[in-house]
Formats: sequence, C-alpha cells, structure tokens
Amino acid sequence: QVRLMESGGGSVQAGGSLRLSCVHTGGNWVAWFRQPPGKGREGVATIFTRRGNPVYADSVKGRFTISQDSSRATVYLQMNNLRPEDTAMYYCAAGLKGSWSDVAAWENWGQGTQVTVSS
Repeated sequence: QVRLMESGGGSVQAGGSLRLSCVHTGGNWVAWFRQPPGKGREGVATIFTRRGNPVYADSVKGRFTISQDSSRATVYLQMNNLRPEDTAMYYCAAGLKGSWSDVAAWENWGQGTQVTVSS
C-alpha cells in the first residue's frame, strides 16, 4: 500500500499561483485529482515517476504543471493563472490499475488539500 500526503493548498485571488506537494512512499504513476464543492472527483494530471511523461486534463493544459523530485519522493502540481472554477479539494493518488482519469482505477489516496480561488 502506498501512503501519500498532500500539502500546499490555500486561498488565492484569481490569476494567482499555488504549488501543491505530494510526498509518497512509492508507485509508478502518481496523479492529482480534484473535487469541487458538490461535484465528483476529476483527474487533473498524472506523471510516470520513473521517466516523467506528464499527462494533463484539457481544463488545466497550459496553466498547471506536474513534476517530480525522485530524491524527495515528491510530486508537485504548479498551478498558475488560477480561476474560481479551480476551487476544490485536491487529492494525490497512486497505484494505477486502469485509465488514469478514472477515479476507480487508483488504489491509494491522500487526505487532500483545499484550494480556494476568489474572483
């Protein structure tokens, strides 16, 4: 079982930036998901921890960047030009068993970190 811990959430104004961190204990693929208030969880980005290969949801392409530091076992999500619709609880996931954007395909989840973007 892979353990994950997110950090870095907070409150920012539209147009601002935040960097989320996910410290993990393993996993070939690690992903970021988000769950807006009253809505389902959706995939944001994923990365293959052995070589990189980032993949993004269309809604965040050009604004968010997923990266990793193998020496720290940490995956980052740099979020720029934030919008109010980016407001959500952001979760880190590991243990991929299917399509990366499918919530059910991930075996391990962190507790989440809240991101709030005001207009």
